[in-house]
Amino acid sequence: MTLQRKKTQWRPRLVLCWFLLWNCLQPDSRHQALAINLQRFTGCAVREFTFLAKKPGCRGLHITTDACWGRCETWEKPVLDPPYTESYQRVCTYNKTRLVTVKLPGCERNIDPTYTYPVALRCDCGVCLTSTTECLTSV
Repeated sequence: MTLQRKKTQWRPRLVLCWFLLWNCLQPDSRHQALAINLQRFTGCAVREFTFLAKKPGCRGLHITTDACWGRCETWEKPVLDPPYTESYQRVCTYNKTRLVTVKLPGCERNIDPTYTYPVALRCDCGVCLTSTTECLTSV
């Protein structure tokens, strides 16, 4: 295969890469529409989340991880029999996770510096389980 033919085969790939890169960096209306659609998103997805991990006797540590985020279908309707409502309530919750352990900085000598937190691998709309999620049970 000649050198000229090798260059010719790479040219379409290079043009495609440059086009995709250029397109991703443009602040056009398609990218703005994506942000607006996120506000109307119904469902459950994995999303990056930053929080401050704290423990008594240690300094805090900012951690960026993946967590579940979203809005799930929820409804209530009146019925004639007690409790007089039929409800369907789902929350965005963890379906599959892995645990990560880090060491918190500046812990006192008698304090265990390890801190374990879940990383979301898959999220779904489901029943709120108090074992993995803070559930609001009464108003």
